[in-house]
Amino acid sequence: MEEEILTGGGVNHVVRVGDTVRRPTGPWTPTVHALLAHLAAVGFTGAPEAHGLDGQGREVLDFVPGEVGAPPPAGRHGDARLVAAGRLLRAFHDATTGYRAPAGAHWYFAPRAPAEVMCHGDVAPYNTVFRQGLPVALIDFDTAHPGPRIWDVAYAAYRFAPLTVAPEEGAVSTAEQARRLRLFADAYGLAEEDRTALVDTAIARLEHLVAHMKAQAAAGSAAFAGHLAAGHHVHYRTDMDHLARCSDELTRALLG
Repeated sequence: MEEEILTGGGVNHVVRVGDTVRRPTGPWTPTVHALLAHLAAVGFTGAPEAHGLDGQGREVLDFVPGEVGAPPPAGRHGDARLVAAGRLLRAFHDATTGYRAPAGAHWYFAPRAPAEVMCHGDVAPYNTVFRQGLPVALIDFDTAHPGPRIWDVAYAAYRFAPLTVAPEEGAVSTAEQARRLRLFADAYGLAEEDRTALVDTAIARLEHLVAHMKAQAAAGSAAFAGHLAAGHHVHYRTDMDHLARCSDELTRALLG
């Protein structure tokens, strides 16, 4: 069957073959496939199912129909997207609370304590499938790993609100960011102690991302070297500074 190159990820070469997606594998792939099997077994429909490897050694996953990385709509439609994203992430986390990783599990990112749930590790519009403007499924589970809910929630909020100052990323006023952040947290049902920690966790998550990019580039990754050359790390550090400056305002909105 013909292969259609799927764009948008920026790191892996991913193709569609019929109703399946074929992606490169890594040492973490068997562990990720075990997680996806668990999600299917408990009835979570917001993730693709895995079907082993093909003859070229690529992983085979369901193709989830929809639009990946859909641009945020305006007004109440944008609010509906935020609410749906928060609920989708909560449903995913809740579906993993009974999951036990297989012996010898290998994770792309090291597990983080407390291991409350399985974190996706990269929840963002570019790893989300949308239908009619609303998120319905998460994809690209390579970075999944055990961790606290807030580790995933903080990064997802950063990407979906978004909590950025970059116009090209859809920056809005801090007051509007605070309103959207509260909407997302409420849709997720975020606990009060996690609301208090959210902004600091988002900053820590971006620090982790920058360190990961630099480590991968130093190890020879052309994709991550390209990200650094394009100044992605500078963008994230600028947003870290923004979050630090506005931490009180954002946290008050979460708790008020």
